Amino acid sequence: MELRFDQSLGYLTRELNRAIQRELAARIAPFGVTSGQWYFLRVLWQRDGVTQRELADGLGMREPTAMAALRGMEEAGWISRRAAPDDARKRIVTLTRRGRALEARLLPVAAALLDEAMAGMDAAQRESLLAGLRQARANLP
Repeated sequence: MELRFDQSLGYLTRELNRAIQRELAARIAPFGVTSGQWYFLRVLWQRDGVTQRELADGLGMREPTAMAALRGMEEAGWISRRAAPDDARKRIVTLTRRGRALEARLLPVAAALLDEAMAGMDAAQRESLLAGLRQARANLP
């Protein structure tokens, strides 16, 4: 059986992801945001006030790796970290006003990039692509 790269879901999604990540990193860099920090901000914009562990687990990374990114975000004034009321060992991460304000500046940058990636597709094709990707992801552990 031949599985050409242009017929491989794995290859095509990897290449698309790499291209999007590379371009997104270049577009958010002028705002002082790294691609690693971007993912934390995205989660916090949707679910503010979670523990460091929940953030790390939700993004599929180890807590020590997350701590380095969060430290930089705290130094930039985008987040604050405080002890959880039920367990002082846990740290709750919340956005500051500056961190929340980044949402209005950065989401349009990301949306424009995704629009560029799907240029030439009508609304039905875009939804079909996204639905297919969601289904493929749901099919695997």
